[in-house]
Amino acid sequence: MRIRRRDREDGRDRGDGDELIDADTDGVTPNDIGDPTPAPTSTQPTVSAPPAAVAPFDQEEPAVEGEAPGSGAPDPASPSTAEGPDEAPPETTAAPAVATVEEVAEDPPVVVVAPELPAEEPEEASANGSRPYRELPRVLAVANQKGGVGKTTTTVNLGAALADLGYRVLVVDLDPQGNATTGLGIDARNFSMSMYDVIMRDAPMEDCVEPTSVRNLFVAPATIDLAGVEIELVPAFSRELKLKKAIDGIVDDFDFILIDCPPSLGLITVNGLAAASEVLVPIQCEYYALEGLSQLLRNVHLVASNLNATLEISTIVLTMFDSRTRLSVDVASEVREHFTDRVCRIVIPRTVRLSEAPSFGQPITVFDPTSRGAVAYRELAKEVSNGAPKRAG
Repeated sequence: MRIRRRDREDGRDRGDGDELIDADTDGVTPNDIGDPTPAPTSTQPTVSAPPAAVAPFDQEEPAVEGEAPGSGAPDPASPSTAEGPDEAPPETTAAPAVATVEEVAEDPPVVVVAPELPAEEPEEASANGSRPYRELPRVLAVANQKGGVGKTTTTVNLGAALADLGYRVLVVDLDPQGNATTGLGIDARNFSMSMYDVIMRDAPMEDCVEPTSVRNLFVAPATIDLAGVEIELVPAFSRELKLKKAIDGIVDDFDFILIDCPPSLGLITVNGLAAASEVLVPIQCEYYALEGLSQLLRNVHLVASNLNATLEISTIVLTMFDSRTRLSVDVASEVREHFTDRVCRIVIPRTVRLSEAPSFGQPITVFDPTSRGAVAYRELAKEVSNGAPKRAG
């Protein structure tokens, strides 16, 4: 519209009449008015380009506002003429650009969801910290019917870490393989009595206890003779309570008693469950470790119903955790979902140093105190003890 005003003023200055403006179309420029000859072809695109850009604005004004269909092009002061250029950008590439920005802006909330999983750890830690500690002494049976899940490794290293905290700890080796015994540096030639004598011959438990190289840590060793206990106990009277009677005589001498059960659900394991007040279940972060877990829970329930009413699964430890594999993360998430606060916040990583320590007859806290495994078991000991005060004497 401003072009038309300039055309009118230029026409008056040159002496041309107003009828030229009324007769021309929107594509007329001051150059066309001053020069009646047709413009060169090279200048026609530049002459017709500005009106082509203006024409759509004048045509779309009534459709946009929808209030005054007749107030489009003729009136230069009308609101539709003033708002026409402002409404044009949303109709061009501006609308897709805004949509693209919104789509990009929606991505961060999806990414932010991932860190919420580690955010649960402080909640669990605070819950464990606020939970009242259990009274000492505590007798824990480390049990899982599946082999190779880290029962003996957890028993030995957790016992050593608890001893480093100042607690008196006794490791009872019920596995006929005797791995907990050799893992603590006890040679079978250095003792005369083992857990076989305690269970089958009613020998006093204190006569079987052997000290280790770690201060405050003791072990009741096992030998291959325990392999025959499963058969020899069949006709015995109160065969499920043999170990409980032996431990009751020395339970007040220790703060923690950790019973390393064999990878089975036979009579030896039942003796360990009947003698304990809690069950610590190591779970390997692999699929097979979850298959037999329901059977272990059922056996624990049977022992609690018939032999030991105070027995409960109080602690579940995730072992051999490899953060590089998706399977370990999935198994850990599933276990935490089903057992919630009974799963320890600390997980035991899969490290070579944990596998090397037993060959030297030392727990990981002595073999390599700065390794990831040693740090994990020390933190696990703090979580399991939960700051329980040490007993005097």
